[in-house]
Amino acid sequence: MSAWRGKGKLAHPRRLAAEGQAMAADWTSALNRARDHAPFLARALERRPELAELMASGDGEAALRAAKQVRATDVASALRQERLGLALVLAVGDLAGAFDLYKVMRELSTFADRALHAAIEAAIRKRVPDAEPAGMIGLALGKHGAGELNYSSDIDPILLYDPATLPRRERDEPGEAAQRYARETVRLLSEVTSEGYVFRVDLRLRPASEVSPLALPLDAAITHYESSALAWERAAFIRARSCAGDIAAGEAFLDHIRPFVWRRNLDFGAIDEVRRLTHRIREEQRGPAEPGPGYHLKLGRGGIREVEFFAQTHQLIHGGRDPSLRGRGTREALDALAATGRIGESDARRLGDSYDGLRTIEHRLQMVGDQQTHSLPSGQALDEVARLHGLDTGAQLVEAVETLARPVAERFDALLDEDRISVPRSAPHVLGEDSHAPGIAPELVERVAGWTSGKYQALRSSAALSAFDAIRPDLLASIAASPDPDAAVLRWESLIARLPSAVNLFRLLEARPGLFALLADCLTLAPPLADELARRPDLLDALIDRTALDLPGGVEELAAKMGRRERGDDYEMQLDRLRVVTGEERFALAVQLVEAAHDPLAIAAGLARTAEAALQVAVRAAEEEFAAKHGRIAGSELVVLGLGRLGGGVLTHASDLDIVYLFTGTHDGESDGERPLGATLYFNRLAQRVTAALSVPTAQGALYEVDTRLRPQGNQGPLAVSVESFARYQREDAWTWEHMALTRARVLVGSTGARDEVDAVVRDILCKRRDADRLRGDVLKMRAEMAGHKPAKGPLDAKLLRGGLVDLEFLVHFLQLRDHEGLVPGLAQAIAELAEAGLLPAGIADAHGLMTRLLVGTRLLAPDLDRPDPAAAALLARQSGCDNYADLLRSLGGARESVAAAWQDVFGETLEMDG
Repeated sequence: MSAWRGKGKLAHPRRLAAEGQAMAADWTSALNRARDHAPFLARALERRPELAELMASGDGEAALRAAKQVRATDVASALRQERLGLALVLAVGDLAGAFDLYKVMRELSTFADRALHAAIEAAIRKRVPDAEPAGMIGLALGKHGAGELNYSSDIDPILLYDPATLPRRERDEPGEAAQRYARETVRLLSEVTSEGYVFRVDLRLRPASEVSPLALPLDAAITHYESSALAWERAAFIRARSCAGDIAAGEAFLDHIRPFVWRRNLDFGAIDEVRRLTHRIREEQRGPAEPGPGYHLKLGRGGIREVEFFAQTHQLIHGGRDPSLRGRGTREALDALAATGRIGESDARRLGDSYDGLRTIEHRLQMVGDQQTHSLPSGQALDEVARLHGLDTGAQLVEAVETLARPVAERFDALLDEDRISVPRSAPHVLGEDSHAPGIAPELVERVAGWTSGKYQALRSSAALSAFDAIRPDLLASIAASPDPDAAVLRWESLIARLPSAVNLFRLLEARPGLFALLADCLTLAPPLADELARRPDLLDALIDRTALDLPGGVEELAAKMGRRERGDDYEMQLDRLRVVTGEERFALAVQLVEAAHDPLAIAAGLARTAEAALQVAVRAAEEEFAAKHGRIAGSELVVLGLGRLGGGVLTHASDLDIVYLFTGTHDGESDGERPLGATLYFNRLAQRVTAALSVPTAQGALYEVDTRLRPQGNQGPLAVSVESFARYQREDAWTWEHMALTRARVLVGSTGARDEVDAVVRDILCKRRDADRLRGDVLKMRAEMAGHKPAKGPLDAKLLRGGLVDLEFLVHFLQLRDHEGLVPGLAQAIAELAEAGLLPAGIADAHGLMTRLLVGTRLLAPDLDRPDPAAAALLARQSGCDNYADLLRSLGGARESVAAAWQDVFGETLEMDG
């Protein structure tokens, strides 16, 4: 039998020892129990005395190696001998406590890989001697794919072939040859001979198994999974793995259909279908509902399948957007779901422990007679299994099973209620307590009913109409309860008119009542969000997690999520993922703002972290793509400097990114790639790539507007300059306003050494001695010119109103440059340090906080900076810490007066207040 060249793709979840396995292995007891209570093991010990001897000496690993070393030259015979030896050693090692559950399952699964590969190879060589098994693929699914085969499992592979590379005789058609190889593969593994069998092979997981051939051509399989596959097939492919034959071709196939399995956009129709399957498990189970004789460990209430479906349902919901949840192993999946907060840690632990315990007892049942059985026997047979397990009576075994099954059943019962959104009690929900309250105007009912007349494409199919009817009562109630029902109707109609299909949206809203309230708030309170949802309704997927209203993590955590790669991803796929994740994070933060879930200052900081992470990922992806052609320049690197609100770590939803590109090293360097470039051209082209990665629309849209006009010489200068050139420009040629901009400079991308180098340059520029009178004159002139060109846009323009944020920023930057105090990029911290130094009154910090909160809020709730509708106005007031809108205007006036007073004290000039 030729060597199997597998790639070690089995899952390796944490290995939790079952009760008693932490103790020293007891081989003597295990051998005695095997002989006394398991006829199959007793016969195997007689047939393989050399293995019995090794185990009796306590050397389980030597016995395992010996079981794998067979001398037969015939593949069928060799596989059967190895299978018997492994079954014996793994069973006794399990009983002895020497091998934990995961070692047993992994060894069985790896043997299945070797056996399937050997059978495919032998089947091909029987027809085409010396041929490699190219073009014939064995995919492992189910427990085999997960590396969790049980002691007497069937295997459920899918066999595929590539007609272009399949070895065959000249007169054989590819399809005919493939079916011949498939039949021979199944026969070699499943035929019962005097030496037993290898595996029972079940090929019914292949597409249309009732009518399709045993092996499918690759193109046909791809077409099926991309166009007509069912939800249960998606669930099956969660655990799929290329394990035999042409493994590389199988991996390429799985990469190709990955979007079918792991969908970025939620398909609640498919998820509902999977959940209907979970109900069907219990409905079709005819055995006892509670543990006892006849109880089915796999399919019974609280059994193994319920743990698997619990994990897989959550994986289907969340795994498309979070690749860390795509583990094949059951316990691996549960742990990942807990680590990301999708399920509780205690749930993951209890389900995992029950899974391990039930699987261990399942193995005991199967050791007795080498039968694929899952049901507890009765009478003496139950006692025999119990004693094999190390217990005294069958009643004790039933009690153990009941203890394991109970927590599974409880959690499976609650599965349909998982992941409901928990919204803040203070959220300004448009949807009231009683969503079916009377009082809805007849004309509103009639207008909404008119949506189904066929004028909207999204509401023409029977499936869409059915889904719409399910949410119609809540929809009517939310519109009727809104501050402006006519405007609410128009926004809903705008959303529906731009959807090619609304089925998934309606099913999502039906499945997530909390999400319905969030959507209603977005549509009625925040016009920019309503417009964004009309363009990209899939953004709602970001809100299904229980963590949807939590602030985002740190920059590193966000960058890891945005930049996570999968096998086969190209540059465009990386940029699409960056856009999808960044868009979802920004949208979630917008909803958090609308729902008053957090202080707007915390929202603004979250937006800045998101942008910084996106920038880091864009730079990394662009650098790798660029280096593939042009190589890299030794001793040089790209550095990205953030300025403005980005540098200060506080963004709004309308902020662009003010950045400057620099590079370390000299202009004399040259890249080492196939198409070498000099340093200046290299880094300018790379900077263009980074800007495009952030701002050019892809299939998933654009991310940010990128503003590079703060670079040396503005739009007239090169996009990227060396750190040395940057320092020289700032020392010799920069205007005062450019030094003011540097007060908020922060290195966002660069190594520690590069950051230190740039920070030193910035610090040196900011700390240079200046003529105070000249600085004052420059600052006042610039502010007067700006006021003439950019007047305030409305009564809520906290930025441009005199005494607003721009005046406060000018004031702060003047003091920073004059007195060299508060030289930090964050404006709030700079104000605090200047106040502590006695250069600003302490009350300025409160004024800055109120106006910044208002700035963040108005970008969504009052984008025209005029008074919004009453509900949005009340929300703006609450976000700013005010009792009502009138109080907000009074507080804004007071904040502006505080800035004007400080302006008078510092500059000796009175601000002409507008508004």
